[in-house]
Order: sequence, then C-alpha cells, then structure tokens
Amino acid sequence: MQVAGQFKARDGRVREAGRTLMMISLLLGASAAVAQSAGAPENILPTPAPTPVPAPTQPAVPTIPALPVAVPTDAAAPALPVGPVIEPVMSWTTANAQALVGVIEQLDAHGLVPADYQLTELRAAIAAGPGAALDAQASRSFTWLVEDMRDGRTRMDARIQWFVVDPDVDASPTEAIMTQALASGDIAGVVEALAPAHPDYAVLKATLAVTPAANKATRNTLRVNLDRWRWLPRDLGKAYLLTNVPEFQLRLTVDNEIIRSYRTIVGKPGRTATPQLAEIVRGVIFNPTWTVPQSIVKGEGLGAQLLANPARAVRENYKVTKAKDGTIYVVQQPGPKNALGLMKLDMPNEHAIFLHDTPGRHLFNQSARALSHGCIRTERALELAITMGILGGGLSKEQAVEIVKSAQYTNVPMIRTFPVYLTYFTMASDISGTLGQFADLYGRDAPVVAALNAPRKAWDGKRKSTEAFIKLDNPL
Repeated sequence: MQVAGQFKARDGRVREAGRTLMMISLLLGASAAVAQSAGAPENILPTPAPTPVPAPTQPAVPTIPALPVAVPTDAAAPALPVGPVIEPVMSWTTANAQALVGVIEQLDAHGLVPADYQLTELRAAIAAGPGAALDAQASRSFTWLVEDMRDGRTRMDARIQWFVVDPDVDASPTEAIMTQALASGDIAGVVEALAPAHPDYAVLKATLAVTPAANKATRNTLRVNLDRWRWLPRDLGKAYLLTNVPEFQLRLTVDNEIIRSYRTIVGKPGRTATPQLAEIVRGVIFNPTWTVPQSIVKGEGLGAQLLANPARAVRENYKVTKAKDGTIYVVQQPGPKNALGLMKLDMPNEHAIFLHDTPGRHLFNQSARALSHGCIRTERALELAITMGILGGGLSKEQAVEIVKSAQYTNVPMIRTFPVYLTYFTMASDISGTLGQFADLYGRDAPVVAALNAPRKAWDGKRKSTEAFIKLDNPL
C-alpha cells in the first residue's frame, strides 16, 4: 500500500508538472505573438543550454538579453553605517529658487505637505535677493524635498518591521541631484523624476487628486501607500516577484506587468507577522527537506516523541538523529506531506523567511489567509517553481519535468537575478488592475499616518527598521 501511495503521489506530481508546462507553452506562444507588435515588452525567457533535439518539431524557446542585476539588500551584506546627514549648499539664482517654490506648492499631489519644506522662509529669502542666505535656504528646502521624494517622508521609527533597504540614495545622492537641477534649470523635472516608476504610484496619485479634502480617512490611506512606494527602490527591476501581504497575493512581474499571480498564506498578526523584505532568489529547491527547528524538536518535544515511536517517524517521513551531546535533530524528508510541500524558493535572510509550497492547499480557499508563522505559502507552487527554474535557472522544459519526476531534493541555482519583494500596501491595484483597499492586518497604517501628519523630522540616516527581528523558521 505504501508503494502504491508513492506511485500515486508521483503521478500527481507529473500531472501537475504537465499542466504547468502547458501553461508555459501557451505563455511562450503568446509572448512570441505579442513581440511582433510595436512596443511589446521584451520576452524574458532564457536560451536553454544546448541539448540533443530528438525531432525538429520541438518548438524553439525565444531568446533574450541577460536580465539586469537588481538591487535589493543582500542578507550577507554588512550593516549599513548610520552617520550625520550632511546637507549640501550650492549657489541658487532667483529664477531657480522661484521654480523650487512652484514645485513645493504642488506637493499635495504626492501626498506631501508644502509647509514641511520651509516655504515661507524660502519666499522671504527670494525677496531678499541672491546671496548666501538664499543659497542656504533654497539648498535646505531642496534637500529635504529630495530626501522625502526619493526615500520617503516617514522615518524608520514609524515603519514597523520594515527591513527593505532603499538603494536610491546611493544611486542618486542629493548633491548630484541638486547639481543636475541647477545646471539644467529644470527643477520640476528633476524632482518629478525621483517619484517611483511603478504604475501603481501614478494610480494612487490620480486617486488622491479626485478625493475630496473632507474625506480625510481615504486621503490618509492614499498618502500612506504613496509613501510606501517611496520606501522601495524606484526601479524594482525588469523581472521580479512581489507579494502584497494584506492582499494575500503574489505576482510574477515583467516590465511592471503581471505575468502570473498566486494566492498566498501570510503570517498571523502578532509575533509571527510577516516582515517587509527585499531579497534575491538564489535558487529553486524542488522536493525540499525541512529541518525542524529546535523550538519544535525540543520545545514541543517532537524529537523525544519520534525517538520513542520509530513507526511514527517512518509514517511522517522524518529522519531522526541524536548527537553525542544529546541534541536531537529532526529532518523531514522530501514528499507530498513535507511541511514545505514540493518546492521552496531559497532567498537567504536573517529572518528565515521564504516562499514555499504547503500540503494544506485547501487553506487557499479561505478569503482571509493570515495563518502562517511568517513565511509565505504559495498556491500552485510547483507551477511557480518550474517557471522560475526556466526563467531564472536556465532549465529546459524537459529538465524541469525530469526534476519533478525524480522526487529527489534538487536545488536549481539562479543564473539570472530575481528580486523578491515582500510589501505591505493597504491600498493598491489588485491582480485584476482595479484599485482596491485591503485590511490593515498588522495595524501598520496608524504609525505612518501619525508621522505624515506631524511636523517633518530630519532624516537621521537610518536605512531600515532598527527593531529586533524575530527568526521565523517554522512553516507550520
């Protein structure tokens, strides 16, 4: 009976792989057709490694240039230093300062408050004429505006569990931006170019423009989420994964267009809430093992229970070992009942958060899916794994099928950079493209609203949340 069950599980994996490859084939065909039209997005499918082709009827896979290197934080990178923020001072003409006044007066459109940038003081300096006072005030107002447009108006003490490091300040330092603005005289154009490039920012901005001032709650929600986009890299990359935690959805995105979407299960509110991260997928693990954390092995007594009941260990597919020092180690072997399911996206980070499959797939039918210990469980995970293996790992379709059929632990390293963003938007375009509002699962809006409505705080140089992080290594 056990052998029959193994064959049944294997057949199920093969059927699922077949459905996935049919989807990918349709995607390939659609991509080829779309690519013939003017202005079509570039196809991101890689050229597979040369393999013997048994028959000329096998379709060729379109080729693409290498994907650009993305910029999310590497978990192995050293901690970012926090030092004093030096504000550059440059020479301003009256015309450039007047242009800056015009830009500041229009900041309501971005959900920012003109008074934050010392508009009264700037006008007074202009009235006094060119000189050191105007240079200092215009430089200060411009610097503060750049910081908030580029990096976000909300300081880190109000960004709960926000561990994304925005690289935009490194790519576009304030001094370089000011130099460009003054040299070109296009103050408005240079500032506007700092706004997030993602289409959702423009949607939120347009919605704010038509929302009555009396509707403070909606306007505050819009302002919060506009600012959250500014917390992220301006350019998310050509191809990336993005999950919006309150929406319970994951997107595979190319050129900011959704290619596929997947329902997700996210962390429960409280200690196991999913933190916000930007990481890089290092590999796709098919048929993963799960090393059970000591919080379960020892804390919940699982190790001792399995040692006392070897039949249960075999039945639940655990391998149990006991070290000389008495420490018990439990590793669940690959299989359809593995806690990680049939795949895991390897994205090393200090929080032990990753995307994975689950044997409890019925839970995806629930509308509210904040059920996990922090990790992101993904529906149709085998489809996602095969797609990532082909797009990012350079597998051929045939190789992907063989890996799935093997039922063996297989780590396919990424040969193209694939960022993954774990975001938190309570108002955003849903997967159908319609602007929607989502429940504030973790109560993270209120601190941002309070920060946006309080007088502006000077940037203190902090690049991510300084909260103690919680290692969430339990996928159950």
